[in-house]
Amino acid sequence: MSNYIFYPGCSMESSAKAYYDSTLVTCKTLGIGLKEIEDWNCCGATEYLSMRLSPAYALITRNLALAEQQANGAREIVAPCSACYLNLSKANHYMKEDKSFGKKINDALSAGGLKYTPGKLGIKHLVDVIVNDVGLDAVRSKVVKSLSGLRVVPYLGCMLPRPDYDERYSDPEHPDEFDRLLASLGAEVVDFPLKTACCGGHMTQIGPDTAFELIRRLVASAAELKADVIATVCPMCQMNLDAFQGQMNSHFHTNYSMPILFFTQLMGIAFGEKPEKLGFGQEFVGARKAMSRIGVRTPKPSGEDAAVPPTRRSEGLPMPPPLTKPGKINDVPEEAGK
Repeated sequence: MSNYIFYPGCSMESSAKAYYDSTLVTCKTLGIGLKEIEDWNCCGATEYLSMRLSPAYALITRNLALAEQQANGAREIVAPCSACYLNLSKANHYMKEDKSFGKKINDALSAGGLKYTPGKLGIKHLVDVIVNDVGLDAVRSKVVKSLSGLRVVPYLGCMLPRPDYDERYSDPEHPDEFDRLLASLGAEVVDFPLKTACCGGHMTQIGPDTAFELIRRLVASAAELKADVIATVCPMCQMNLDAFQGQMNSHFHTNYSMPILFFTQLMGIAFGEKPEKLGFGQEFVGARKAMSRIGVRTPKPSGEDAAVPPTRRSEGLPMPPPLTKPGKINDVPEEAGK
């Protein structure tokens, strides 16, 4: 068993609970040991870095300092969330490249009795660990239920393959590692030109028109390619394409119904795990029809027929209310942003 320090990030405790559950199941099957960082904090996502760099990087690096303290022989951190992975990677890289910046961050951390040695730990996304450390032969050896017959779009999003500080990926714009991982499960992998395009991030909260267009082009492209599902590696991408797909449909008068699943959910199915253990049924756009193509019966999403998003998903980022008229979005209640 290979042991890694595990940084889950905030989303995996709320809006991406299906990712968390399926990650634990998948990693156990592959012999990947995960030791969660004790007392970890939010990585700050994207907004904090646009305001004040030093406090933002001190917030991020606190997790690295805790990980270094708790490593117990492990040398690498695995972060399944793309935003978390990117932030941890940048903090590690910038502190190592710029010693004066590293000193400034460590001076801030010293107030809490912490210090991080730049470059002491490697930072990896879960996809990287599975493809490059575990290896696709090992993945194939665990497959008991081939995904043959399922057309899957490999959607990486914009934060995973670039910047690629350790040159882990074949191409920053169109890498093939994720395609090969899904193919190792037996899936029919769709060549997706938009695999590294942005999902809009938090634009759903501040610029819905822009967000809906970014979501539309991803979902529409997948539909035109006759995909059954979109597989993603990022909680933000999954939430935007799944939870806001109905809002996008209302905005553009379309009727797309494209399931958005975490790649670990598909891996779990291929490994013979029950869909309930993998978080199926927690999605907004139901995956039942798509998964039935390969003889897998998944739970009906609890929010499939609901007028408002389920509260279990609202515990993460604030969710907008349903549209009253196509093309217009209601004001978000004040309490939603608190």
